[in-house]
Amino acid sequence: MDIDRKARAALKRQEPKILWFTGLSGAGKSTVANLVDARLHALGKHTYLLDGDNIRLGLNRDLGYSDTDRVENIRRIAEVAALMADAGLIALVAFISPFRRERTMARGLVGPGEFVEIFIDTPIAVAEARDPKGLYKKARAGQLKDFTGIDSPYEPPQAPEIRIDTTLTSAEDAAEQIVGFLKLPG
Repeated sequence: MDIDRKARAALKRQEPKILWFTGLSGAGKSTVANLVDARLHALGKHTYLLDGDNIRLGLNRDLGYSDTDRVENIRRIAEVAALMADAGLIALVAFISPFRRERTMARGLVGPGEFVEIFIDTPIAVAEARDPKGLYKKARAGQLKDFTGIDSPYEPPQAPEIRIDTTLTSAEDAAEQIVGFLKLPG
């Protein structure tokens, strides 16, 4: 192709990135990602936020929550995020993404320094107390199978670029920390 990722990024005056938010349900991934997206937009950056609301209802509506479907869910999301980075965008990806292998696969789709793993580290007791959608309650009652952290595993990142301890850091401060990490010009 005549127009490559470097040309697209130059036109946008930014470096393409994938900001990959991972953590338990109720950790605050989407909340923090939304705040980061708003701050980047205010700085004139070209972004797109991928989360369950815009992926599970369309592209991945044919997938359930088995381990096999979770792997395919993340594979598809990673491929879309890589295409967005190829277009010169900063893609914000907010999904539980419970398995290290799939997060590593996603990292491998882009160049060095373009993937930023952000671990929204929230103890399960705190996430369960928040339970904004009542999912933990349903999982504990046996009404929701294969729920991450209850009857399906979550493998925390071993060396994320950014770790946010939500028991110590507000969502607003987390967003500032993430934007600061990016060292964006202007």
